[in-house]
Amino acid sequence: MEPIQNATVYIVDDDASVREALAWLLRSRRLMSETFDSAEAFDNRISEQLRISSPSCALLDVRMGDMSGLAMFEKLIGYGLLPTLPVIFLTGHADVPTAVDAVKRGAFDFCEKPFSDNALVDRIEQALAQSATALAQRSEHTSLQARLDGLTERERDVMKLVVEGLPNKLVADQLDISVRTVEVHRARVFDKMRVKSAVELANLLRNL
Repeated sequence: MEPIQNATVYIVDDDASVREALAWLLRSRRLMSETFDSAEAFDNRISEQLRISSPSCALLDVRMGDMSGLAMFEKLIGYGLLPTLPVIFLTGHADVPTAVDAVKRGAFDFCEKPFSDNALVDRIEQALAQSATALAQRSEHTSLQARLDGLTERERDVMKLVVEGLPNKLVADQLDISVRTVEVHRARVFDKMRVKSAVELANLLRNL
């Protein structure tokens, strides 16, 4: 798999040797990383923006000092950062059941220590691909919402009936306007929403 452009892997572990080894491993695979020696430090960094703008994932050690990886995971859920920031837990054998439960709650995966370098990097790349997909979907949703916000109230009225499948004559009757006016509004809706048919418009609106 080709490295995803502008991607960042956040390494959160209170063991300096683990952080350094993971950072070196990622550099060897042309992946950028940021390291944190505690969940609190990572929380301070991530809470500055509360928005992921480029493909990212987090490697969280399950057991750390005051704040555990699991507690940090709960914060990420609360911040609404999943799935743009997939989480891979790094865990010891005793923590596997806990990590499995976290996966059920939305974590991307867990890797049991000692882990295979190749297997871990493969999962990281897959997590970054998921992040990229989620970011693209968010961007499309934002663009779609902006187009909707650009419609006038009358254009929204016409759009609603057009999407329901009503012909122009019935739309005109329901809104008490002329067929010609419906045609003008319909054309403007299609132009603003960047579609060519009522079916395409209906499919687009399903993404909201």
